[in-house]
Amino acid sequence: MGVLGCSVLVFALFFQCHSRSVQNPMFRFKRFQDNAWSDPNDCSRTRQPFVLSNPYNFSLDIRIPGVIPTESDSYYCMAVPVPTSQEAYIVDFVPHATMDTAHHMILYGCKTPYASQGYWDCGKELGTCRDQAKIMYAWARNAPPTKLPKDVGFKVGGDTRINYFVLQIHYGDIQNFRDHHRDCSGLTLRMTSKRQPFIAGMYLMMSVDTVIPPGKKVTNADIACTYPSSPMYPFAFRTHTHSLGKVVSGYRVRNGQWTQIGRQSPLLPQAFYPVTNTIDVRNGDILAARCVFTGEGRTTITQIGGTSGDEMCNFYIMYYMDNSRGVPYMNCRDDGSSELFRNIPSEANIPIPVSPDHMMSMKHESAPHKDVVELQEPKREEDVLDQGVHLVEVSDWPEAELQLGQVSGLALNSNSNLIIFHRGDHIWGINSFNFNGIYQQKDLGPIQQSTIMVVDPVKGKVLKASGRNMFYMPHGITTDMDDNYWVTDVALHQVFKLSSDGKDRQLLVLGEAFEPGSDKKHFCQPTDVAVDPVTGNVYVSDGYCNSRILKFSPEGKYISHWGAGSSDRKRRVSFLIPHSLTFLPDKRELCVADRDHGRIQCFMADTGEFVKEIKKEQFGGEVFAIAYSPVQGGLIYAVNGVPPDGQVAPLQGFVINYSTKEILDSFSPDTQEFKLPHDIVVTADGSVFVGDAASDSVIKFVQSAKAEHRSVKKGGIEVQEIEETEAFVQANLKPLPKFPAQHPVAAVQRIQEPSPKEHQQPLTAPEEKETTKTAANQSTQGVSTAIIITLLLVPLVVVITIGAFIRWKRGRMYGDDCQVKSEPSGSAGGILGKIRGKAAGGLNLGNFFATHKGYTRQGFDRLSTEGSDLEKDDEDGTDSENEEYSAPPAPMSSS
Repeated sequence: MGVLGCSVLVFALFFQCHSRSVQNPMFRFKRFQDNAWSDPNDCSRTRQPFVLSNPYNFSLDIRIPGVIPTESDSYYCMAVPVPTSQEAYIVDFVPHATMDTAHHMILYGCKTPYASQGYWDCGKELGTCRDQAKIMYAWARNAPPTKLPKDVGFKVGGDTRINYFVLQIHYGDIQNFRDHHRDCSGLTLRMTSKRQPFIAGMYLMMSVDTVIPPGKKVTNADIACTYPSSPMYPFAFRTHTHSLGKVVSGYRVRNGQWTQIGRQSPLLPQAFYPVTNTIDVRNGDILAARCVFTGEGRTTITQIGGTSGDEMCNFYIMYYMDNSRGVPYMNCRDDGSSELFRNIPSEANIPIPVSPDHMMSMKHESAPHKDVVELQEPKREEDVLDQGVHLVEVSDWPEAELQLGQVSGLALNSNSNLIIFHRGDHIWGINSFNFNGIYQQKDLGPIQQSTIMVVDPVKGKVLKASGRNMFYMPHGITTDMDDNYWVTDVALHQVFKLSSDGKDRQLLVLGEAFEPGSDKKHFCQPTDVAVDPVTGNVYVSDGYCNSRILKFSPEGKYISHWGAGSSDRKRRVSFLIPHSLTFLPDKRELCVADRDHGRIQCFMADTGEFVKEIKKEQFGGEVFAIAYSPVQGGLIYAVNGVPPDGQVAPLQGFVINYSTKEILDSFSPDTQEFKLPHDIVVTADGSVFVGDAASDSVIKFVQSAKAEHRSVKKGGIEVQEIEETEAFVQANLKPLPKFPAQHPVAAVQRIQEPSPKEHQQPLTAPEEKETTKTAANQSTQGVSTAIIITLLLVPLVVVITIGAFIRWKRGRMYGDDCQVKSEPSGSAGGILGKIRGKAAGGLNLGNFFATHKGYTRQGFDRLSTEGSDLEKDDEDGTDSENEEYSAPPAPMSSS
């Protein structure tokens, strides 16, 4: 029996431990951390490099494999593959090192390291990575662990091009190894495969050419760059110099205003500390940093370098960005101008005194919990401005069908109305043009329908139509500062400037009708036009035959032309149908959709100088159209197509970060399919319209956050959002008998409208009018209060009186020990039953007032909300009012 009892006890203890590890996935990791790696320099233990704590969370141990540096200022590196080919996130870094051994260590991420086995000397001939090395973590001077905020992680694996981690350790003084011990310093990465809403990244500001004269008391190293990317949110900073650094400060400069990101002495433990101010950094802001050095005690100049005798000036910003547009690594190495730094806050020049005792008190031990640097939580979705959201189709747009032909072009006017350019009953087919680009169907005559339609972007209602009997094969359209239309006709080989007053006045015509050519006065199937909103200069993509861009003055005078660009002039490839243009006013650039090369090329608008190219596999070989929005540092919207060579990719739209060339979002309609998306425009509020030439339609997309908050329709009546429930209830309580039961929302609108008597009141002075209005409001509120009190108290007094009378009566008839089992409907119990309602759980004023004429329970105690027509109304859907009030009253006790 005792053996059996002991067995049960052991089993119970085992089950308890096992269940604890299952319930808390980090339990095994914590035990592994606390027990296995207490001494970072102990290489005798057998460590498990990869630990899976549950199906989602795991940890990776990266350790230098027992090295003994042979000379001072050695840099050793080792590479470890990311343990999964899928997308994963680093959510915590745990360092295992002491400054007695390692001067500093840095974790890089890259696709291809210099070596994948063992370790190598990465301070001389070899570096860390063969491709770009992205700094993900840095440690020095016994810095405590840094814990990332919730929902933030460094994204690795998948398509991030981070397939390897490279750990670099700098060993400063070889005297630390005079006992010939082996070093196993490194760190542990806590990781998860769960998608994190925010992507962490590192922005490194570093000086590369600062010289510190010997004996000079103060030398400043200034760094500054204009920030070019999507909004980022700094949450931690780290400073780094060698022994001569006194203070390092970092700032955001916006509109001349300097806001501190962080300021610290580099002689303190070089941890990542929380940022000083909760700020964002946006396109156009300046990031600036200053390192203050002293050359006192040196007899020779000190330069920036990798040894402990050299100096470094680094300011690290750890930030997060929205997952859909996160950029994991950025850097700034530009010297700041003296004019800019003339306005730097004076605090940046004041050294931070550090006592030796303070430095030693931060010496790393087993990293107690109090030493963990807790960083600020990321802003939630509703707090983050310009949060990345997915574009979704507005399925009920337009409300009435538009009578369109092949939609070839879209534009917007100054009122943000949508302008549609379509081909009516003309169809571009295989017989429309010959090999020389000459139109073969002139005998059809011009299109008789209105080819230009101005449409309300909200409901899709046609506001104006024009362009009859003018065009043969419409293609591109845009507007200028005066809302004039600039259109191209590939059959006429012409560009037109038209008035937008609906009178079809031709203000300017470029090219010769039906005469293709390649000189300064002729086009061959021109595709699109863009207009500089500042200078009025006109740019024409020409087109299917000539593959060039022409620039004209506002009056139509030829200025210049150019072809395709390339970052490698030896491999320049000409355009293959420049199909769409968009002007970038904030950058003074013109971007071209080079259709059949599947790329976007951008040029300086003034000179035609090539700037950049965006080409993605997702385009599938064709880019039909592009549009631009200056928000978030610049977004390019594009649609692709099916190329003639048979290369297949999904037909969809793309949102692209101009600065990083990263695809932030891709979208396509839900209720239909793209067949031939031909043009695209984006409004100021982020709505996107795509014209499809094959389905003769225009499809509207909005950001998903907006789509979720659109008004819904119920029973043919638009349900409006009620801002204050209290006001709604008061409106129903005021003139009880006057509101129709079937329109509770309309009742609120009517009570807010002034009555005819109010319009007949004589005019009063503003102060007098305000006083009268206030008195009236107070009077109305008093009357409302009186009515409410009367309605509540009078029935209650009556009920109490009747109840007291009945109890007194029963007491006389039956005595104190008798109980009434049931009551007639007309008794006080029946009245209370009606007031309580079916549940008989308390006073239900909604049910009580519902018995009065002109009211329903739905009209009084249920508000129409945006999701109300999607939710089952259990109360109203199961019981009618007759059923509710014919229910037998609850039995009452006489006691």
